[in-house]
Amino acid sequence: MRKVLIAGASGLVGYAAACAFIDAGWQVIAVSRRIPPGLETAICLPLNLRDPTQIQSLEPHLDGLSHVVYAALYEKEDLIAGWQDQEQMTINLAMLQHLMDYLFLKANIKHLSLLQGTKAYGSHLGPIPIPARERLPRHPHANFYWLQEDYLKAKRSDLASTKPWYLTILRPQVIFGESTGSAMNSIPAIGVYAAVLKDQGEDLHFPGGPQRVFQAVDADMLGRVCVWAATSQAARDEVFNVNNGEPMAWESVWPAIADALGMDPGRAKPMCLAEAMPKRQAQWAALVDRFSLKSPKDLNQFVGLSFQYTDRNMAYGMENNPPPLSIVSGVKLNQAGFTELVDTEMMFRRFFKRFQDLELIPPKDWT
Repeated sequence: MRKVLIAGASGLVGYAAACAFIDAGWQVIAVSRRIPPGLETAICLPLNLRDPTQIQSLEPHLDGLSHVVYAALYEKEDLIAGWQDQEQMTINLAMLQHLMDYLFLKANIKHLSLLQGTKAYGSHLGPIPIPARERLPRHPHANFYWLQEDYLKAKRSDLASTKPWYLTILRPQVIFGESTGSAMNSIPAIGVYAAVLKDQGEDLHFPGGPQRVFQAVDADMLGRVCVWAATSQAARDEVFNVNNGEPMAWESVWPAIADALGMDPGRAKPMCLAEAMPKRQAQWAALVDRFSLKSPKDLNQFVGLSFQYTDRNMAYGMENNPPPLSIVSGVKLNQAGFTELVDTEMMFRRFFKRFQDLELIPPKDWT
């Protein structure tokens, strides 16, 4: 049985990747500060990658380990500002170094998939080329992506003659999926917002700003991309954009989201979720009790920093006609052999139903 280590297994990408590898018959070592439910067949190790001494507890599990998916991420409480924070960059580099220095020494690693994103094209700083392609020159800004990538490429060169291995870099856009307490997952953020409105007898008003076009990524599909990259020769030492295969705007999918949550789509009613939702803490806790939900009563534990992330993606507070958030080409991934596409509207329906089935948000039909 092939064995893969997933770093950041409680996060949006890491959890989806762990599930995808398990479904594909791999043995999974799931590493994260907190271990989520649903990974009972994996070897789950609660490690903080910021502490190099904790990583030594991996040693009994390294026999046969050949692959790594690195999806661990450190974010600051001020999410958007943190993307340009030098300390945050340094911490993210150190986390990767702590883990991989140890694994390259103790195991026979053959392949590593590293997660980046469209900030690689400068999407958090201003408009980017449309479509952004993997062959573009590196965008000249400070980013922990570059620090991690340079470290790994130097490591690969050093080990070329003794322990050769391959690197695949994946650049998804806005990811949606099954995770809680994450920095960047709008599913629980919208789920809480919807539950609060429905509790007040209101429709699902759109809280964002003007229309903004971007591309969504189904986390389940991204997990399957990680499995494909682990064994495909076409993925070796390559960079791939990843998205569902179509652009989207919130106003187009909002009726489907409302229907999935048992509501009618409301009107445009701008609201800063990061400011407004914490004030509804008591209301959310009452809903958890009312429906005997398995989600935390504490909104920060359930939603993490994702209210901030959702405000940004929904263009809250922006002027008319903001630039596209990120439109990138998916041609390279398709031509390399991963051809799966996802209907984004159906993706939203599936994830909200999953959260309902898991009793993390109220059921669809309640009054």
